[in-house]
Amino acid sequence: MTSWTETTSPLPLLFRRRSSGEIRNLASVSSSMLPAFGTVVDEGHLQLKKFVIAPYDRRYRWWQAFLVLLVIYSAWASPFELAFKKVATGALMPVDLVVDAFFAVDIVLTFFVAYLDKSTYLLVLDHKKIALRYVISIYFAMDVVSTLPIQLIYRMFTGNSHYAQVFGFLNLLRLWRLRRVSELFKRLEKDTRFSYFWIRYIKLICVTLFAVHSAGCFYFWMATHHKTLSNTWIGTQVNDFEHKSIWLCYTYSIYWATVTLTTVGYGDLHAVNSGEKIFSIFYMLFNIGLFAYLVGNMTNLIVHSAVRTLFMRDAINEIFRYARKNRLPEGLKEQMLAHMQLKFKTAELQQEEVLEDLPKAIRSSISQHLFRRTVEKTYLFKGVSEHLTVQLASEMKAEYFPPKFDIILQNEIPTDFYILVFGALDVLKYKNGTEQFLSKLGSADLVGEIGVFFNTPQPFTVRTKKLSQVIRISHHHFKEMVQPQNEDGMIMIKNFIQHLKDLKQEMLQEIPFLTESLDELNIEHIQANENTQYNELVNFHGDTNMEETNETSTPGAITLRVIIHGHHPDEGDTNGKLIHLPESMEDLLRLAEKKLGKRGSTVVMGDGSQVEELDALRDNDHLFIF
Repeated sequence: MTSWTETTSPLPLLFRRRSSGEIRNLASVSSSMLPAFGTVVDEGHLQLKKFVIAPYDRRYRWWQAFLVLLVIYSAWASPFELAFKKVATGALMPVDLVVDAFFAVDIVLTFFVAYLDKSTYLLVLDHKKIALRYVISIYFAMDVVSTLPIQLIYRMFTGNSHYAQVFGFLNLLRLWRLRRVSELFKRLEKDTRFSYFWIRYIKLICVTLFAVHSAGCFYFWMATHHKTLSNTWIGTQVNDFEHKSIWLCYTYSIYWATVTLTTVGYGDLHAVNSGEKIFSIFYMLFNIGLFAYLVGNMTNLIVHSAVRTLFMRDAINEIFRYARKNRLPEGLKEQMLAHMQLKFKTAELQQEEVLEDLPKAIRSSISQHLFRRTVEKTYLFKGVSEHLTVQLASEMKAEYFPPKFDIILQNEIPTDFYILVFGALDVLKYKNGTEQFLSKLGSADLVGEIGVFFNTPQPFTVRTKKLSQVIRISHHHFKEMVQPQNEDGMIMIKNFIQHLKDLKQEMLQEIPFLTESLDELNIEHIQANENTQYNELVNFHGDTNMEETNETSTPGAITLRVIIHGHHPDEGDTNGKLIHLPESMEDLLRLAEKKLGKRGSTVVMGDGSQVEELDALRDNDHLFIF
């Protein structure tokens, strides 16, 4: 069995501080360094084996970044020395030897760099395994061949300082080092600290410059090795060019390569002999592919940066078409447009798509951080347990609304209630065709709860006064969370009743059934009857033929409400009495006898189907007992 000194998970090392393996930003860690699902991570084993380098070690990463700079030099010097052999044995030779020395040091270091086992996703720390893996790979052979100063070794053993053309082509093996640049760009593209657009843009520029440089140098090399120098692309323009300045010839070469790459083709420099024409054919075919690669990538980057704007414009155009087709009033159309524009402007703040992909625990932590203080300040939830507060904050959904936007409409069916995070809301009432202002709401105020708690149409219209953020929770989710919390249910009853009694008189006058209910409700009575909890809270008299009952066998914050009738579905009137659904069928029949004045034995739905289990019923179902 492999010991921990030979293999270890890379994850604990990501969290080391002030050590050789320190990672200051996880955004810079390659995804290949993360463990696979199911990998057991032992956080106690944080130390690497002696003389083993972690591949994500900060100092090793800096070393790799330094080598990339040397790779850039090698990418320029190798084709340049092939074309201009004077510099290969002159000014650039000492520089080449220094660069090769650095890469020789890197070969030695590679024998001590741990690697990631693809099957277990564990770092292999055993020296023998690391060395064997490197030696038998193609990387070792190519690294050695591209690093050896072959020309210097040839001169030392033969004493011949003549520069043979074969050395120029062997120098091209240094281009093997370009894989380091490719790996660097891949890592930077995944690093969120850098702009993806600019990383890709720089990469495309580097590819283009290397193609131009390589083509120009090789084209000049062909001219210098033609049997008739005057019968070449540059010989027809520059007499005795082989004795001219190196930089003058290099300028001509780059000019030709650039003009040909961009398909401009002025004609001043053109292929003369057959070899040059064949090379030009293949170069232009290559340029077709390169040009398509560049245009495709640039188009993708530009479109990606503007995709949200395109979606917004399409959505707004759809709204215009819909409003024009259905002849919507101007005010309603403006609300639709304002909401759509605000939705796109606040997309970065909401990021629903991102949150949906996160684990529930992380989403819950985010909700706690954003909304918990607001929930705790809301009057209804003051004094409730921390457990319920955590649940409520986790279920809240944030929304933004522009100014003069109706969040709740009067007489609409209640499905959610809202807590204002920031902004301002106006409570309005439509009466006799006119709009009346009732009150103004601020941060942590609750709206829509009256309609939800009493299961009646919303009594007021709630409109934003300025840009506002609210968090909402559905009636269904609220019921599921509160029902098992008996003590918290009592606290919320008291808070809710006290809030109703503190409402302005003009608001109470607009809710007749609430005024009648408040006359019957008192906190002391509820405290004396904790088993009924807040059944009395939901007593209302919106219909004289529909009543609530204080009898229930299930103490819960919110219970099912059904409407009972004392006749068969096919006979009698449709009015009934609204009650809380008891726990058992016997209790239901007993309660129906008390409310309807006659004993029944059969319970059916409106469609005639017989009720056998009360758990199958839903809110506001009509039950016919006879």
